[in-house]
Amino acid sequence: MNKAIFLDRDGVINFERGYTHRLEDFKILPDLMEVLTLFQKNGYHLIIVSNQSGIAKGLYTQADVEVLHAYLLEEFKKNNIKISEVYYCVHHPDVSKCICRKPDSLFVEKGLARFNIDPKRSYFIGDKERDTEAAEKAGVKGILIEANISLKTILNQIKFD
Repeated sequence: MNKAIFLDRDGVINFERGYTHRLEDFKILPDLMEVLTLFQKNGYHLIIVSNQSGIAKGLYTQADVEVLHAYLLEEFKKNNIKISEVYYCVHHPDVSKCICRKPDSLFVEKGLARFNIDPKRSYFIGDKERDTEAAEKAGVKGILIEANISLKTILNQIKFD
């Protein structure tokens, strides 16, 4: 079986500023490429799982999110980083009900099944408790970080074999 690092987007991959949806506001965090390269070299699939409730609230569109993700994937490609999948929830409980929004674990479970991932050898890095709750519901170890910090700060919590 494979192993994976699941990553929240805002606050973990890019600077958390609240409802980030414009390319000019999308800033990739320092050290991200270096750390993701390390994860990848150690055999981890990289999967992004993000709540994008601004879509349900009418603050921005799904097309806005797709523009950001296309930019992000291109930046990863320039750095030889392969993202296995980007899952994002377009719902918000005040507007629409779903089971894909974290803290529910549907997208984590989809990633586990699709890529034949062993949850016991995998991690979910997030800056909100709902990220680690989604991880734990799926049997993945959750790592809660402060928003907008370098992922280098949690390398000691990842097992490299």
